[in-house]
Formats: sequence, C-alpha cells, structure tokens
Amino acid sequence: MHGTDAWHRRPALAGPPRSPKELFVSLPADSPSTAGRREWAALGVLALPALLVSIDVFVLLLAVPHLSADLGASSTEQLWILDIYGFLLAGFMLTMGTLGDRIGRRRLLLIGAAGFAVASVLAAFSVSPAMLIVARALLGVAGATLAPSTLALISNLFRDPAQRAQAIGVWMVCFMGGAAVGPVVGGVMLEHFWWGAAFLLGVPAMLLLLVLGPVLLPEYRDTRAGRIDPASVALSLAAILPAVYGIKELATGGWSTVPGLALVVGLASGLGFVSRQRRIADPVLDLGLFHTRAFSTAVAGMFLVAATGATMYFVTQHLQLVSGLTALHSGLAMLPGVAAAVAGFLLAPALARRIRPAVLIAVGMVVSLSGVSLLVLTGTDELVPLVLAYVLFQLGCGPMVTLGTDLVVGSAPPEKAGSAAATSEAAGELGYALGIAVLGSVAAAAYRAALGPLPEGLTGEQAAAVREGLAGADAVAGALGAEGAALLDSARQAFLAGMDVALAGVALAMVTIAVLALTMLRHVPPSRVEAPGIGPAAEPAGPIGSATGPTPAPHGSTTGPAPAPHGSTTGPAAAPHGSTTGPAPAASRPPAGGTSASGVPGTSREAEFSMTAAHGPGTVDDIPTQGGNHP
Repeated sequence: MHGTDAWHRRPALAGPPRSPKELFVSLPADSPSTAGRREWAALGVLALPALLVSIDVFVLLLAVPHLSADLGASSTEQLWILDIYGFLLAGFMLTMGTLGDRIGRRRLLLIGAAGFAVASVLAAFSVSPAMLIVARALLGVAGATLAPSTLALISNLFRDPAQRAQAIGVWMVCFMGGAAVGPVVGGVMLEHFWWGAAFLLGVPAMLLLLVLGPVLLPEYRDTRAGRIDPASVALSLAAILPAVYGIKELATGGWSTVPGLALVVGLASGLGFVSRQRRIADPVLDLGLFHTRAFSTAVAGMFLVAATGATMYFVTQHLQLVSGLTALHSGLAMLPGVAAAVAGFLLAPALARRIRPAVLIAVGMVVSLSGVSLLVLTGTDELVPLVLAYVLFQLGCGPMVTLGTDLVVGSAPPEKAGSAAATSEAAGELGYALGIAVLGSVAAAAYRAALGPLPEGLTGEQAAAVREGLAGADAVAGALGAEGAALLDSARQAFLAGMDVALAGVALAMVTIAVLALTMLRHVPPSRVEAPGIGPAAEPAGPIGSATGPTPAPHGSTTGPAPAPHGSTTGPAAAPHGSTTGPAPAASRPPAGGTSASGVPGTSREAEFSMTAAHGPGTVDDIPTQGGNHP
C-alpha cells in the first residue's frame, strides 16, 4: 500500500498540476522489487519463532497448576509469573523498536532471539517462584525485540506492497496457529514431560533463527540517527508499566487505591514522555509519524480492534459456564473461529490488490458486527449460533489487523519502520488490556444489576462469590442441590445480560473503525497502485502532484542521485552496496522546518542508511521506470 519502490514519482514539470496517472508509472513484472524464493524463505525463518512463542504462551496457562505445586508458588506469585511477561513486553516495545532502527534490525532480532533462548532455559529449570518470575521478566524484555524487528525486516524483504501485505498476513497466521494448537500441544507435553518443557518449545526456533538469520535476512539501520535518550526510555516505561498494571488490576479486582494511583502515574508519565519527544532532536517515538493520515488512522484502528478482543473472553465464558462444555470441548468449539481468522489474514492482502483498504476494512467490520449481533441473540443452549457468531467476528477482524499493520509499516519512512511497528504493537497491547478492563467491568456491573434475589441460607462468602461472577455462582450452585439449579439459571441469564451490554461497546468500536477507514483512508489505493501522499517519501499533507526528492537515475546510469532504500520512493540517497558515502545532494534537502524527504514534517535532517544483504549486491539497485515524457 505504501512505501514501495514499485512506483516512482516523476519530477515536477512546469504548468498545472498533473493527474496521478501522469505522476506515477508502473514497473515491469521482473522488477527487482518483487520478492523471490530467498525472501520467502527468510519469512519462514521470521514466522516460525512467532508460531512457537504463541504456542508457548498457551502452554504456560496449562502449566501454571503444575509449576505452582512443584515450586510452592502462592496465588500472588502465580499472577506475577503470568503477568510480568506482558508488562515488560509492552513497556519495552517502543524502546526496542527505535533501538533496532539505530543499531540494526537484524542485529537486534538476533540479540533478542539469543536472550529469549537463554531466558527460556532459565525458566524451564527454575527452582523457586522468584527465579521463575525473573526469568519471565527477561523473556518479556527479549520478546519486545521480536515483533518490531520482524515487521520492520518484512518491510525490507518485501518491497512490493502486495507481497508485503501477504507476508504480514502469513506472519499473523502463525500467531493464530499457535493459539489453535497451543492447548493441544500443552496437554500432550504436560502429560509426558515436566512443566519446564513448556518453556523449551521456542528454543529450537530461536537457534534456527540465529543460524539462518545472518544468511537470509538483510541488515538495515539509520546510520545518522542519534543516541537513544535515557530519560525518554525511563518515561516510556513509567507510562506503560503502571498503566498496564492498573488496567489489569481494575479489571480483575475492581476499583482500589493502588491501581488508581498506578493509572495516574502512568498518565502523568505519558504526558511527560510526549512533551519530551517534541523537544529533543532524536526522540524515541517520532511524533511526526502521526501527521501521516494512514499511519495515525491505522494505529487508532489497531488499538480499537485489539480492544474488541474482550469478545473472546465472553465467548469462552459462554462455552464453559453457560453451554456447559469442558475446557477441551470449548477449545475445539473455538477452532472454527481460529480458522476464520487465518482466512481473514490471508484473504485480505489478496483482495487488497484490487479493492481499496478502506472498503475492505469497513466491510470486515460489518461482518464482525453481524457476528456480535448474532452473539447477543444467542441463548443458553444454542451452540451452533454461538460458534457461527465467533467465526463471523474473527473473519471480519482480519482486514483491519493485516492491512492495518501493513499501513503502519508501509506509511512510515524506511528509517522509522522499526519504531512504527513498535507503536502498532504497543497500541495493540494497550488496547487489549483496556478492552478487557473496561468491557469486563461494564459486564460485571450489569451482571450484578441483573442478578435476581439470592436463595436464603447462603453464607456471606457464598453470596459474595455469586455476586462476583458466573464462575462463582457455578461453584456455589453445585453445593446447593436442587435449589442450586434455579440459582445457576438466574446467574446465567444475568451473565448474558452483562455480556450484551459489553458487546454494545464492542459494536461501537467496530462502527468507529469502519467510519475512520472510510473517511481517513479513502485516499489509499489498492496495493497494485501507488498514489501520491501516502508513501514514506510523500508529503503527508502535500497536494497531489507535489514532488519531493530527486528523480531516480535510469537503470545502469552512473550519474544522478542514488536510489532510495527498500520501501522508499524518494528521499535520502542510499550509498552503493558496501559503501559509506555521504548523504544525498543538497538539492534534495528540504528547507529548515519544512517537510523532509521522509515525509515527516518538522525535520530538515536527512537520514543516511546502511542496508546490506547477505545474499550479495542488488538489494538496493536502482529500478528502471517505464513510460514516456521523462526529461
């Protein structure tokens, strides 16, 4: 969609503005921007760790009772074992994204893979809860390097926008594949091995990445980037960690002082972080990225669609506590939904070759909304409509997740791809946590309001358990005999009432995404067409027809500016393979305070890139343009 070498901007000509067809020309089918076998093999190397890490997360959920009994972990320690990974993953995401842009995305990925493997072994052979918590914390820090580096490298490997979207879809499928087979793999492993084996699943994939990564993956870094600002890193951690903690605690335990203060600290630190990013020369998060409509809209959409992930929580509760299925049968009932998500991830990039992303995302939200509506209408004993509702919900979210990620990575300048990917991932983490907290709290309040009078004779502890939620009511009803059946039926009806109220919030989020897409992304063409104003080298707010940056030299020419790096159409010149020559000619530099060649307002400093591929020269070759009227 954005940021591709597949279309080049012609130089500005005298006279009135030209039409988009006059400003952009197509490349032949054998363009070097088309990925080959080596690039797809590299995608496999990047996707396999995503699959196994996703499986690892689900296996751990099953392993908690086993490791708690073996290590003697208290309930509080169990929560920290589960949560510390997500806290640090979200907290370090922005830092790792911008660090990869500075030191090299492949280098950071390999460092993170090595760290993840070592921390996994440490976790597997932990001898105390404290040791396991520390190991899980290290896994979170190492895990924060994987997604931003991987997505940024995918943007380097797949310069063709259609192929890039397809590659992102494949990468997303690996996460969903892990969600599908995780419980099954976990059950088999825990039946035949000890709980520590759950942490060793990802180690072989990380070792494979360490061996094949230097061979198949290109290196990419911004050699002109400044040093990372420690104060910005500290402020980002102080903003995200307390916020995530506060949101999760409020979701599980209701309002209390400590989580409330954590949210206040997180909000204050977040404001301080934003203020500092505006002042310093080399920010951890370039706020200028948000001046691009495609980027800011996609990030907002990713936040909202992640917030709707709370729907999965309600579906699992419905399957087990309303429909009465076992955990295994509930997992099997959710497999069609997982398959639908996989289909959405893979179909969206293919359809985006001919249909605008705005239309696909909006139609996808209508499909998901139909699933939510069907879920609201589903009764206590209707399993097939429930499964169908979950299928529609997952299928419709596919275009937003896949195309939104592609829009974020593709609309950012090449030197900011890592930071852009980290922003998208962090938005998803926060959106999911906030969705669970807000929608879960709303559903709990509606449940208590709809719950009928409790049977007489309940102890205070039993009454509190019933009011706490359906799981507590199910446990209490089992000890009451015949009277418990009426209590359980009342609690189930109250749960459905609470779920309906929460799903109204999900529906509102989906409508908001559809409206945002249709209004803010209507300028984004299908991936076979590149339009002005949305690529990484295009001006975010510039008029159609404005030209930025030098014209690419004809193929084979030794004169003129050097071509831009992977994913860029204009902007800073890339030095020849292996060269360390300086920046682009002065003629291509924007005036101070104007719009840079990267398309981000407010910066006048060019970036110089170093991009080398292990498979030899040719990865940043100049690309011939086709069509007439070239000067």
